[in-house]
Amino acid sequence: MQLTPSHFVALLPLLIVGVTAILVTLLIAWRRKHDLTFILTAAGLNLALLSLIPALQVTPSPFTGLMQIDSFALLYMGLILVATLACTTLVHAYLGKTNTGEGFPGNREEMYLLMLLAAAGGLVMVGASHLATLFIGLELLSVPVYGMVAYAFFNKRSLEAGIKYMVLSAAGSAFLLFGMALAYAESGSLAFAELGAVAVTPILQLGFGMMLIGLAFKLSLVPFHLWTPDVYEGAPAPISAFLATAAKVAVFAVLVRLYQVSPATSGGWLNDLLAGVAIASILFGNLLALMQSNLKRLLGYSSIAHFGYLVIALIAGTGLAVEAVGVYLVTYVLTSLGAFGVVTLMSTPFKGRDADALYQYRGLFWRRPYLTAVLTTMMLSLAGIPLTAGFIGKFFIITAGVQSQLWWLLGALILGSAIGLYYYLRVMVTLFLVEPGIRRHDAPRNWGQNAGGIMLLLIALLVFALGVYPQPLLEIVQQATLVMN
Repeated sequence: MQLTPSHFVALLPLLIVGVTAILVTLLIAWRRKHDLTFILTAAGLNLALLSLIPALQVTPSPFTGLMQIDSFALLYMGLILVATLACTTLVHAYLGKTNTGEGFPGNREEMYLLMLLAAAGGLVMVGASHLATLFIGLELLSVPVYGMVAYAFFNKRSLEAGIKYMVLSAAGSAFLLFGMALAYAESGSLAFAELGAVAVTPILQLGFGMMLIGLAFKLSLVPFHLWTPDVYEGAPAPISAFLATAAKVAVFAVLVRLYQVSPATSGGWLNDLLAGVAIASILFGNLLALMQSNLKRLLGYSSIAHFGYLVIALIAGTGLAVEAVGVYLVTYVLTSLGAFGVVTLMSTPFKGRDADALYQYRGLFWRRPYLTAVLTTMMLSLAGIPLTAGFIGKFFIITAGVQSQLWWLLGALILGSAIGLYYYLRVMVTLFLVEPGIRRHDAPRNWGQNAGGIMLLLIALLVFALGVYPQPLLEIVQQATLVMN
């Protein structure tokens, strides 16, 4: 195909993130300065976000048959960029300031480079219209995350988490590649559109099943979830936030595109398998979260359940399904950023071990009331309580399920939500408990005046505002149409 300026305008978000990564590399080589590296990274991400506006004017825009930049891709690009920007801000607070001598004792600047590269991988994935692009994007997303998870190498839990994630991620990639090979052998093509045009055969369905297993590893769906709590606990808190938001959004977005485009995924044993994975993820995720006394592990198990809810919309496939996925992912990303953001600020600056044990949050309300209000809002939203963004997301998932008459899956969702309500309330109650002689642990006194604190307060307000008035979000999601060819 002949490339025109409009193709490059459509690719602007990806190109800007790539250029920013190169500039950060050159800056690190020239002069190590933590604050300057952070400012350059944040500026590049903001510029990439602004470039979505001109990119929207030239969509849909196919690019060399490997990528399809449509409004669906741009919605998830925006979501990945917002999540990456929020995590970058949290990383800056978490690593600490160089001039104070507090915080991370090693090199800080490489963290921003790794995050930019991972974000670029996510942007490639959401625009993928070819299995080769999907795999390249997935690896570009995953490989930097290995380094980010193990970045706090002074902490053995962080190193252990990095190794676990790398080994299991490689296993997931192996399944994905084998599935691609089977799909190619049967169809003679790796393009999504051509895979959707061929007749459905057992080999093609087996190929899609193996690809589904590979992507389920990345989404930590049961029974491919075993890495999740350990990696969330061992990784630095802002990286746990990145894993829970940007990384999973990219994988789920490409899964939606693949699922919508191919008849191999509609009906049959593959749908039954996915339904079983969804029910198991909802029930196991919530039941295992009940037993956690570590906030990051609890959020890890909770994320397993939340992606089980999302699979219901994936199976529904028609009606409000694609809109429901968009609304739920936006609300989930905001809520997860807020929850992990509180853990990050409680652990700021880096002290070798994150403040993630529940006992460290006992009585926090009486010392940091505004921070407690943020965490309480996030827990209510994750539980799907009305007047929070989480309620709107869950309502859309239920609507999509009702339209497709997925009664067993909806029963699992209701049961899982009831179980989830218990452990989310347990976290909230802990924040208000006071015991004599308790060991106090606080966020920095000026947390609300730093960039990370301001961002956290804005997220809390947005979660509440979208719960009360979700219309702007619904309009954005409705306009994010998926181009099939």
